[in-house]
Amino acid sequence: MLFKRKLPMQLKSALDRFIRENYESPFEDLICDEATAYHEPSVPRAPRAAARESADSARYAEPMYGAAKQAMPMPTAIKPDFEKEFGMLDESFQQMLLRKIDEKGIKDSECYKRAGVDRKLFSKIRSNPQYKPKKNTAIAFCMALQLSYDEAVEMLRKAGYALSRSSKFDVIVEYFLRNGRYSIHELNCALYEYDQQVI
Repeated sequence: MLFKRKLPMQLKSALDRFIRENYESPFEDLICDEATAYHEPSVPRAPRAAARESADSARYAEPMYGAAKQAMPMPTAIKPDFEKEFGMLDESFQQMLLRKIDEKGIKDSECYKRAGVDRKLFSKIRSNPQYKPKKNTAIAFCMALQLSYDEAVEMLRKAGYALSRSSKFDVIVEYFLRNGRYSIHELNCALYEYDQQVI
C-alpha cells in the first residue's frame, strides 16, 4: 500500500531529531567494534610456553580439598506448594488487551476497527488467553487503545516483544507512543517515509 501523504515538516524534523538521538545502528557498532578491537601483542613462543608451565604447576600444587575451602551448600528442598506458586502466571497479552478495552470504556468492535484488525482475528484472540499476536498487531492495539509508552511496553512484553533502539522501525513507534500520536495512518506514513515496513 502506498502512502502519498507527506509528513508535516514539523513532525518530519522532530522525527529526524528523535531518530538521530536515539537510533543505535547495529552496523555502526560493528564498524566501531572492528576499529577498536584489542589485538594481543605477539609474544615469543618460548616465554609464553614457560608462563603456561608455571601456571600449570601452581594450579596442580594447590590442594584440592583444603581446610579453608567450604563445601557448596546443598540445594534446598522444593516447597510443597511450588506448583501452586508456579501456576500464578503473569497476566497474558489477551487478558491485558481485554482489561484495557474495559478500562477505556469502548466496544470490542471499536478497538479492533481502530487497530485495523478484522473481526475473525480479534475473535481468535478473545477465545485464546495464550494467543501470541504478531508484533505489528500488538503495536496496532497499543495505538488503538491510546496506551502510554510504559503501558505499551508492558503490553508488547506480554506478547513476547520489546522496542529496540537498534531498530529504526521501533524508534519511530517509540516516538509516536511517547508523544501521544495515535493515528495508525500517520504512523504508517512515517514508517513509509523512512523506508520501514508499515503496520
